[in-house]
Amino acid sequence: MVSKTIYLTASLLAIFGVIAIGASAENSVFAQGDKVQASIVPGASTLTDTAYSPNPIEITVGQTVVWTNDDTAFHTVTSGSIGAPDAGQLFDSGLAGPTALTGQGKTFEHTFDAAGEYPYFCTLHPAMVGTVIVS
Repeated sequence: MVSKTIYLTASLLAIFGVIAIGASAENSVFAQGDKVQASIVPGASTLTDTAYSPNPIEITVGQTVVWTNDDTAFHTVTSGSIGAPDAGQLFDSGLAGPTALTGQGKTFEHTFDAAGEYPYFCTLHPAMVGTVIVS
């Protein structure tokens, strides 16, 4: 009876461990070295704080965030808040040029060299907002 209890307890712990890992991975950022992957999700222009995934993005000083446009619409990744005088001064994928997120699969990246919280938004869809937290 004791061995069945131990086996059952160990099995339950393993199951709950797998569930916990799966749940935490759902909101995690995919990191490869110093580059952290983020997504502009399909249908993003109709979303708000879920348009960029994950949100927030949590990284350490010196890491680079790489945003991939997984939507079919044009988008931007623009630092600051819509209408703020400093909007786009720290980083901005722009609307044209090599860093513009003009279609599905396009990427934009920025390296964060100082700790802090960095809000960002899409200039074409201002309700799309995100935050990078750098520690």
